[in-house]
Amino acid sequence: MITLKRPEELALMREAGRRLAEVLAVLAAAVRPGITTADLDRVANREIRRRESFPGFLGYDGFPKHLCVSVQEEVVHGIPGRRPLRDGDLVSLDCGLIYKGWWADAGLTVACGDVDAEGQRLIQVTREALRVGIEEARPGRRLGDIGAAVQRHVEENGFSIVRGYTGHGIGRDMHEDPEVPNFGTPGKGLEIRPGLCLAIEPIVNEGTPATRVQPDQWTVVTADGRRSCYFEHTVAVTAEGPEVLTAVPVAAG
Repeated sequence: MITLKRPEELALMREAGRRLAEVLAVLAAAVRPGITTADLDRVANREIRRRESFPGFLGYDGFPKHLCVSVQEEVVHGIPGRRPLRDGDLVSLDCGLIYKGWWADAGLTVACGDVDAEGQRLIQVTREALRVGIEEARPGRRLGDIGAAVQRHVEENGFSIVRGYTGHGIGRDMHEDPEVPNFGTPGKGLEIRPGLCLAIEPIVNEGTPATRVQPDQWTVVTADGRRSCYFEHTVAVTAEGPEVLTAVPVAAG
C-alpha cells in the first residue's frame, strides 16, 4: 500500500534525514587505509545513538550490524567485520536510522586513499545518476521517468545498472511501496504525487550488471569481480518538486 505523508509526518522524516546525513558525513570522513569495516560499524552505532535515534539496520530481517559496508566488488549488504580498508578501495556506506518512529535511509561511495581514474569516474557517474533520478521525482511524472533517467545516464557513460536491487518507498518502515527501479520507460509506472517519499538508489557496476550472493547470505558481489558503486538519498515529493531529506552537510560532528 502506498501512503502519502502529511506535513507533520514529513517534518519528522526531515529531522530523521538531517540526523542520518550528519552520521554519513562522519562515516565518510572516517574512511582511510587501515581502518576496518567493523570500526566503521562502531562509528555508525555511536553517531546514530548520539543523535537520539535507533540504528534501523540492526536486526532488520536478521541483519547483524548497524551499517552495510561494501568494498570494491561488493555491491550491497556487506557485513562489517575484520576486513581492513586498503589504499585505492571503493567503499560503499549504506546506513539507516529511525527517529521517533520514522525512517531515513541513505548512502554513498567513498574513495579510500588514492583511487585510480576509472574508479573516480565510476563514483562521479553514479553520483550524477542519483541527481538526474531525483530531478524526475516531481508531481505528474511517473516512476518510469526516474528509472529511465538513471539508466540512460549510466549506460551512456559505459557502465551498467544492477537490476536485482531497487529503491523503494519509505516512511514508518524502511521498505514500503512502491519499488523504484533504476531502469524503466519514460511515462510508465505509478504517477508521482506530493507526499510520496522515496529512497532512490542507483547501484552501478563497472562491468556486467550480473551479481551473486556470498555464502553469508547477505553480501552481494559482482559476477565478474569488477567494482561496484552506490549512492542513495531519501527524497520527499512536494508540490514544488523533490526535497532531498538526507543531503549530507559540509561538516558534522
